[in-house]
Amino acid sequence: MGDSYAVISKEVMEELKSLYMNTVLPVEEACSYNTFGFSPLNAGEFDSPPLVLLVGPYSAGKTTFIEHLLGKKFPGERVGPEPTTDKFCAVLHGEDERVIPGNALTVTPGTPFKGLQMFGNNFLTRFEGAQVNVDILRNLTLIDSPGVLSGEKQTLGRSYSYDDVLNWFAERSDMIILLFDVQKLDISDEMGSAIKVLQKYSDKIKVVLNKSDSISHQQLMKVYGALLWSLGKVIDTPEVTRVYIGSFWNEPLKNEDTAPLLEMEMADLLRDLAALPRMGSVRKINDIVKRIRQVRTHAVILDYLRNQMPAMFGKEKKKKELLEELEKGLVFRTVMKQYNISVGDFPDLRKFKRDIELLDFENLPKLKGARMLKGKRIQDMEDALNTKIPAMLNRIPGINKP
Repeated sequence: MGDSYAVISKEVMEELKSLYMNTVLPVEEACSYNTFGFSPLNAGEFDSPPLVLLVGPYSAGKTTFIEHLLGKKFPGERVGPEPTTDKFCAVLHGEDERVIPGNALTVTPGTPFKGLQMFGNNFLTRFEGAQVNVDILRNLTLIDSPGVLSGEKQTLGRSYSYDDVLNWFAERSDMIILLFDVQKLDISDEMGSAIKVLQKYSDKIKVVLNKSDSISHQQLMKVYGALLWSLGKVIDTPEVTRVYIGSFWNEPLKNEDTAPLLEMEMADLLRDLAALPRMGSVRKINDIVKRIRQVRTHAVILDYLRNQMPAMFGKEKKKKELLEELEKGLVFRTVMKQYNISVGDFPDLRKFKRDIELLDFENLPKLKGARMLKGKRIQDMEDALNTKIPAMLNRIPGINKP
């Protein structure tokens, strides 16, 4: 069963890769989708193991968590009570254990990191890979992120947009683990901002209350409630966030009273991690479905703006009017009603306005224009959503069919 699943999963991924390259990518290129901060997907993103992104304040135990999963230290790791991890680090499988600089990692065949080139050398000098010869990394790649600081420390030392990079990794991750230190529960403005970035990927988020063996059972109950209350202020979802309680390091649990509970909670999270490779195909299909819907919405908005432009005179004046309507949300509401599009498929309004005001509205693509092959490209994406992708899902054994 396992070998059969692996073969089918690989075949489905090849079909999904072909569908994206031949059907979705041409629309992205026609609409200059990358100009709006969305780098095109590359082959490595379909072929590589699932990504697990770790995010949290400094000293929450992100690096030690990875060390616990691996059962050993990894090249280039830095652990301490002070802010030590100042880079994004991809921990991936390799026969030779070594550190790979960010620029080299983005051009390494078979890795999913090529799209990070869009953030430039300022970021790539703060990104590296750590190759480790451990079996678990054949099925998972772990992303260690810099500890989130407070106050001006967050931005002064960084010459790249932390939130944009975080969003890039979150979009491609199969699981996002938010770690909190049981002794340091305050969620700073910067941590709140990071959680807001991650909120649209709430289905991937697992919250871990780490180092929980360092306090008593009664204290743990109070801290658990306090964390749920704090998260409720920054994660805007009707469901109560699932919080795993544990102490992820390579030492015995300190508190005998809470040890049985922590062991069960930690086992639950480890089972969720172990299930990721099996569900990787389904997750990737789900991500491509969301991307198709967003690209289609993007194309429809550009088509609407292009069709509002006058043929001869007053083009700059009309562009200014459209930007004002866009800022008020009128453009999005009109497109939403006209095409019956879900609000969740629309981009961030402020970012979209900031990006599009640099473009010439007269050159925006039309849905029925030449760049869209008279509408065929959009129809091909619709066909993929309605027939090709459901057929792929039906071939994967052991999932709930819609």
